[in-house]
Amino acid sequence: MPPPADSGPSADSADRPPLVDRVEELLATGGPLPIVAAGDPVLRRGTRPYDGQLPPVLLARFVDALRLTMRTAPGVGLAAPQVGVGLRIAVIEDPAPVPEEVRVARGRVPQPFRVLVNPSYEPVGTERAAFFEGCLSVPGWQAVVSRPAAVRLTGQDEHGRALDEVVTGWPARIVQHETDHLDGVLYLDRAELRSLSSGQAMAERWNAPTPHDAARELGFGLPE
Repeated sequence: MPPPADSGPSADSADRPPLVDRVEELLATGGPLPIVAAGDPVLRRGTRPYDGQLPPVLLARFVDALRLTMRTAPGVGLAAPQVGVGLRIAVIEDPAPVPEEVRVARGRVPQPFRVLVNPSYEPVGTERAAFFEGCLSVPGWQAVVSRPAAVRLTGQDEHGRALDEVVTGWPARIVQHETDHLDGVLYLDRAELRSLSSGQAMAERWNAPTPHDAARELGFGLPE
């Protein structure tokens, strides 16, 4: 027998953590999730370490939704706060459909789909690389960001298996970009702001494999 209409929430729903309800609500549409744009505080608050807040089945559904949203956008990475969920979870995937000269210049090689849970990174060596970078939460704009060329990635995957590996080239950039999201950092916080360019300017002027022409014309520095 259902409870009377005015009896209030059931004990089960009252006991459910609000985060579970939030994720269930997001997934209810069954399609790509709305991507939060810069200016929303959720992108600046940082995230809580994931320690089982979501039941395994719900976590798997959430990961599937992140993957669908990333692919639909399209992008090569997506962090949980970009869909309004403050958990330390991100997904990455890069088919790297780029010309050979771009692959060589940027170290951009295909990356299979993977889930990063509680990721952290630290630089390996002192070499830095600077390239234009964009973000699904800052649509229509790109800017040059200098980042460590290699990083040590630690954390877990969605099954709790430990990650500890050195990542280089463009995959290292993706790891840093998405992990930064989990710390409340946008790529613009690290960017050469004189390089900030619209999508149209990128297509017409700065589509070269490296940003050297943009640095010369727009007046910003690049790492040695």
